[in-house]
Amino acid sequence: MNNNLRFELTFKNISQLENKLNFCKSNKIKYINIPCKGSIKKELFDSTIKYISKNFQEFNLTYHYSLYHQYSKNKEKSYQDFLNFLKNSYSNRNYEILLVSGSNKKKDFDVINVLGNIKKENNLKVKLGIAYNPYLKKYFNVFSERERFAMKITSGLINSAWLQYGTDIKVLQNELTYLKEAAKSTKLNLFGSLLIPSKQFIARFKFRPWKGVHISEKYLYSLEDYYDFTRELICFYKKNNITPLIETDFSSSEKLHSVYSFFEHEI
Repeated sequence: MNNNLRFELTFKNISQLENKLNFCKSNKIKYINIPCKGSIKKELFDSTIKYISKNFQEFNLTYHYSLYHQYSKNKEKSYQDFLNFLKNSYSNRNYEILLVSGSNKKKDFDVINVLGNIKKENNLKVKLGIAYNPYLKKYFNVFSERERFAMKITSGLINSAWLQYGTDIKVLQNELTYLKEAAKSTKLNLFGSLLIPSKQFIARFKFRPWKGVHISEKYLYSLEDYYDFTRELICFYKKNNITPLIETDFSSSEKLHSVYSFFEHEI
């Protein structure tokens, strides 16, 4: 499974991005995700794509495109910007796109709206990834995730689903069963978020929990239990042909070793 892991890169400028990509290169990491959040949006997001396309073509890239963070002036302008982005990505086949609404959905400009508009475009062939949070209904009282997934799938534009992180495998199994049924004949590539536990991560999460991310109190107060759960989740991903996406920082030899240590039984 090590050879298929995806790693999410975070950075504050192109210089930092270059250092991290060189680290990936020297450690034979090929599959990279670039988020669209924090400082990585608008100009830096655009500059990142141009920089990587020119200087690091050997990587397999997935760019997260946040309709919220890339919003500009109005929905018409924002849609045109996204359309230009899609056309560029179609001509430059070294990356794929994970389309997300963003932490705060813009009225009439979220993934479902945009997919509906893309279907009307002539001569635009594109396949997109979409996010799915299995934990929203049980832990965050949001009941629309399944309905929204079904609407996205019917667009015919989806080829991958990216599962949000959480620590309830029973809920994950139920939602995975639903996804497969809802997708029907659509062949979906599945990816699953993976956070690598550490004392530092737990302290940060307790202080500022990530929106929409469920982590059981049990694991926030027992690192050993959290380690055990992480191995269990990795086994679940492997059993269900879900490619892990590492979302915690890995850009040092020590941190990368920590990531790989959870996969030693897979080697």
